Amino acid sequence: MATARAEGALAAAVRADGDVKLIPYLMAGYPDRARSVELGRMYARSGAAAIEIGIPFSDPLADGPVIQRVGQAALEGGMTVAGALGVAAEVAAEGVPVVLMTYVNPVLAYDPRRFAADAAEAGARGVLLTDLPPEEGGPIVEWMRAAGLDTVFLVAPTSPDPRIELAAEASSGFLYCVTVTGVTGIREELDSRLEHLLRRVRRLTDLPLAAGFGISRPEHVRALRGQADAAVVASALMNEVLEGREPQRLFEELVNGWR
Repeated sequence: MATARAEGALAAAVRADGDVKLIPYLMAGYPDRARSVELGRMYARSGAAAIEIGIPFSDPLADGPVIQRVGQAALEGGMTVAGALGVAAEVAAEGVPVVLMTYVNPVLAYDPRRFAADAAEAGARGVLLTDLPPEEGGPIVEWMRAAGLDTVFLVAPTSPDPRIELAAEASSGFLYCVTVTGVTGIREELDSRLEHLLRRVRRLTDLPLAAGFGISRPEHVRALRGQADAAVVASALMNEVLEGREPQRLFEELVNGWR
């Protein structure tokens, strides 16, 4: 098992205490900057344990159709890394931990040390760079940690135990357990392999576990009780916005979905 470490604010916020915590997602700049801030504030005031804020990127390898569309629209609307940090600062002011989610190229282009400092100044608690392998994350992880940011890595149903241990060792805050072997998206059912993955990961780390990719319904959240600490919901909520609907009702159903 990975070495236990002191639990910070992000880990404490997402660790289950009889329920399954919700980590909703928003794309910075979608449908516009002001609306994305409003969405984050709604999440914070409606029971989110933490909030993921996506920084749009032109080549999002892990994103399904919904997140690709909102990310492209945000880029076309002029959203930048600096702009996304501004969105994060306004959302973080609500007092709920913010996790920035993007890819490594925007961070490299911005400069990782500058990004770490500016993200921390914006009030972010953690960073998830979706395509950064843990074995190549050394300097970036060090810069993020030095700035007081948690680093979050991903594991999947195909991850062997040694790789899970490597990702866990590079992570703090929580470990992100991908529910499928594929991209993000709205799904009818959770992958049958998820339960086995979560059991394996539980044996290998004391970190809180957040399950994501495809979680779309209250029954998905209920199915995670006793297995995962938190559920990350992205495509289902962003699809509500994409279709011109208010996502608050769905979010509140998901928050209460474990009951």
